[in-house]
Amino acid sequence: MPAKPKLSINACSLDKAGKITVKKGSRFRIEVMLNPSSYSHSQVIRYDHKDTLGQIATEPRFAAVGAEKVDFELVLDGTGVVDWPGRNAGTGRVKEQVKWLNSIVYEYDGNSHQPNVVRLLWGSFIFFGRLSAMSTKYTLFEPEGNPLRARVTLSFIGFMSKSEERLQANRSSPDLTHRVVVKAGDTLPLLCHQIYQDGSYYMDVARHNGLTDVRRLTPGTTLHFPPLRTD
Repeated sequence: MPAKPKLSINACSLDKAGKITVKKGSRFRIEVMLNPSSYSHSQVIRYDHKDTLGQIATEPRFAAVGAEKVDFELVLDGTGVVDWPGRNAGTGRVKEQVKWLNSIVYEYDGNSHQPNVVRLLWGSFIFFGRLSAMSTKYTLFEPEGNPLRARVTLSFIGFMSKSEERLQANRSSPDLTHRVVVKAGDTLPLLCHQIYQDGSYYMDVARHNGLTDVRRLTPGTTLHFPPLRTD
């Protein structure tokens, strides 16, 4: 029976145009020891409510789509009971695991002077965002006081590149010319070039369609390419 995929957290970089690139290298990525038992994914739509004198009720007017949020809890174990690849990299102790996690999600990026944008990837779930809150509770200790186990609660707020924002703004467009059935030999950059005359939108289109592998497209799959905003 194949092993269940582990949640991975990967630091990303932003270029001047606001496009996201996943950083390469083991120091920018952590695969969790134990998958969360659950996670919450919240989405918000904001409305304006403007009352006038004598009015019984008002019709809420759409204002904006708020940032998505993801919350979950991780268990870090330093007893050696749980097998974990990170132990081979010298990060077996709980304090070291917390430090590694901090370096990816919490510490400032020296170039942008703000925390990293990170990619959360777990099976078909993919989320790009920044840490908004982190709380660590140590629950088991060695006689000397060194922690052997910790529970880390993490909250992330969604991040969207400028190009993806233009795509998402017209996500429900009925323009069927932007629905494409994949054929053998198609690639996302090629399809983006055909539709937008710009192949660089392929990562944004992949996220828009919930694709976790941008290199392999399954023939017969229908992809949605929303029109770009012109305003």
